Amino acid sequence: MGIKLSILDQSVVFPGETAYDAFQHTIELVQKAEALSYNRFWVSEHHDSEQVAGSSPEVLISHLLAKTERIRIGSGGIMLQHYSPYKVAENFNVLASLAPGRVDLGIGRAPGGLPRSTKALQQGITEAATLADKLEDLQQFVTNQLHDEHPLKGLKVSPIPTVPVDIYILGASAASAQSAAEAGLPYVFAQFINGDHAIAEAAFEAYHQHFNTEKGTQPKLLLALSLIVADTEEEAIELAGEYKNVKIHLENGKTLTVGTLEQAEEYGRQTQAKFTVEEKQAEITKGTKETVRQKLIEIQQKYNIDEFIVTTSVKDFSKRLRSFELLSEAFAELLV
Repeated sequence: MGIKLSILDQSVVFPGETAYDAFQHTIELVQKAEALSYNRFWVSEHHDSEQVAGSSPEVLISHLLAKTERIRIGSGGIMLQHYSPYKVAENFNVLASLAPGRVDLGIGRAPGGLPRSTKALQQGITEAATLADKLEDLQQFVTNQLHDEHPLKGLKVSPIPTVPVDIYILGASAASAQSAAEAGLPYVFAQFINGDHAIAEAAFEAYHQHFNTEKGTQPKLLLALSLIVADTEEEAIELAGEYKNVKIHLENGKTLTVGTLEQAEEYGRQTQAKFTVEEKQAEITKGTKETVRQKLIEIQQKYNIDEFIVTTSVKDFSKRLRSFELLSEAFAELLV
C-alpha cells in the first residue's frame, strides 16, 4: 500500500526572528517539499499572535503558487466562522484560475485566535449563520451550482476556474468528523492539536459511519500530526523535548488549544468565562527515519489513513529541513 505525505507549515516566528524570516523559511520549505515530491503544502491561519506570521492564508498561498510549479498548495485552514462563504469562494476561485488543479481549500472550525481577534473579525455581523450552513453555501459557491431553492439562485462566483478547488474539513473531534461526513468531504484529524487517541478513534469511526455517499464522493481520511525525524533517536528526543501542549478547558465543556501559557493568561484577560489550564508534553511522533517509518505504517494500517500531513516546528531551520528530507527518504519507494 502506497503512502501520501504532505506538509502543514505555520510560519512560526521563533525568538530572534521577524515575520519576514518566518515567511522566507516557508518559501524555502515549500520549494524543498516540491523537490522531495511531497503531495501538498498547506499554510495555517492565526490572528493577533506574535509567534505565528500567517494571518492571511489566501495571500500567502498566492505567493507560494508563484514560487513553485507542481505541488498542491492550500489552507490548513480558513476559519470559515468569521467570513462570507461567497467571498472565500471568490478568493479561492481566483487562486484556482491562476494555478489550475493545484489549490486546496481546507476549512477549520476553530477561531484561530483569542476572543479579541474573533470580535474584530466578526465586527458588524448581527446574525451569524451556523458553520454547517456556511459550509453548505461554500460547496455550492465554489462549483457555481446553487440549489434551486437557494435565496441567491443565479449568482455566479467569478472567475469560474476550469478546475474547482478541493474542499477539506479540519477538526479534532467526533463532531467535526461527522460534519465532514455529512457533507461528503475529506476529513483531516488534527492530532497535533488533540493527542487523545480515544477521541481520534471516535472521530474516525464517526466519519466512516456517517459518510454521505449520496454526494457522489467516497471517504478520504487524513491525519495531521507533529513529527520530528533526526539522524539519531537521541537528537529527535532532544528536539521534541521543548514543546508543550496548552489547553484551556471552559466551564461550558469546550476546550481550546493555545500555543503558550502566556496566551492562556491573555485569554483570561480577554474574556469573563471561567476556565482551567492544562499543560502537558506535546504529542510528537519522533525518531530516526526507520523508527518513524514503522510508526506511520502502523498508524496507516490501523486506521486506514489515506494521507499524512506533517507539521515540524523545530527552531533550527536547517534541522527542520533535515527532518523533512529524512522523512522523504524513509518512504521513497512508497510515496504516491
